[in-house]
Amino acid sequence: MDTVFKFISPNNSSQIPLNMALKTAHITRVPNLDHVSNVSTFNTFHQNHHDDNDNDNVKKPKGEFMVIGHRGTGMNLLQSPDPRMKVVKENSILAFNTAGKYNLDYIEFDVQVTKDDCPIIFHDNFIFTEEKGVLIGKRVTEMNLDEFLSYGPQRDPNKVGKPLFRQIKDGRIFEWKVEKDDHLCTLEEVLQKVNHSQGFNIEFKFDDNIVYKEEELVRVIQFVLCIVNKYAKNRPIYFSSFQPDAALLTRKLQSTYPVFFLTNGGVETYTDARRNSLDEALKLCTTGGLNGIVAEVRSILRNPGVIKRIKDLKLRLISYGQLK
Repeated sequence: MDTVFKFISPNNSSQIPLNMALKTAHITRVPNLDHVSNVSTFNTFHQNHHDDNDNDNVKKPKGEFMVIGHRGTGMNLLQSPDPRMKVVKENSILAFNTAGKYNLDYIEFDVQVTKDDCPIIFHDNFIFTEEKGVLIGKRVTEMNLDEFLSYGPQRDPNKVGKPLFRQIKDGRIFEWKVEKDDHLCTLEEVLQKVNHSQGFNIEFKFDDNIVYKEEELVRVIQFVLCIVNKYAKNRPIYFSSFQPDAALLTRKLQSTYPVFFLTNGGVETYTDARRNSLDEALKLCTTGGLNGIVAEVRSILRNPGVIKRIKDLKLRLISYGQLK
C-alpha cells in the first residue's frame, strides 16, 4: 500500500481548514512528479508503507494522507512580514495542543538535553536574551534546566522571565514576539500534557558544527529514551535525526520505535559524506537497520527514480520542504 504524507504548518494555510486545504495523490497514480500540481505552498511528507512485515508503531493512515505539524503549528519566522509566521510559539505545549485541534496525525518537534540531563523541547543551538542593552547568547546544552526555563513567559505569574531573542541564519537577532506566547517546556511535560492519541515525531537535535563522541550521543539518546519509556504509554512515536551516528545509535539502543535518517540529499554539503547524497542516506538505512529517510524534496525532484529504489529496498520515504 502506498500512502502520501502531507506535512504542513497550519499557520501557513490562510486560515482554511486543513481538510479543505490539502491535495494529495498516490505515488502509484502519478506517472512522474510533474503531474503533482498546486502544492507549491505546502511542505509535504510522502511515505511509502510496506505493511506485510511492519513491526513498528508508525500509525497507519486513515485515508490517503496523514498530516504532520512542524514544531506544532509551524516554525516562527520572526523576520517575516507575514503575521501567520508569528501566531503561536513554536515547539510549545500550546502549539502542540493547538495543532491537535486540526486532527493532525503527528507533531514534529526538536529535543536537546541540558547540562543537568533533562530533555527539553527547543530547536536552536543557542538561546539569546538582552541584559542592560547587550544581547547575550548561550548554548542550550550547556545550561541547567532552571536557567533554560527562566527565558520567556513563566509558569509562575509572579515571576518575570528573561526577554527571549532568536538568531536567524544570516546572523540577525530578533526579539521572539508572537501573538500567542507560551513558556519553554520539557519532553516530560509534552508527553504528559498533549493528548495521548497524538503521534509524535521526536527529532534528536545536534549542532552541525560539532563532531560528537559516541558517549555524548549515547548520553543524550538514553536520557530521551528514559523519559519516552516512562511517559509515552501507547502514543505513536518515531525518531529522526540529521546526525548519522545518532540515528544509528537510536536504532541500536531501542527497537520499539521506528528511526528515520534526515537528509537534504546534497542540497547542502557537509563534512560528513553520509549527509551529502540520497545514495549515502539509503546506504546508512540498509546497513544500520533504519526504517527510512526524511529527504529534502528538491533532492527527490532532482532524481525521482530514487522513489522506486526506496520502495524496492522496503524503506519509507518522507519528504520535507516547499515545492517552489
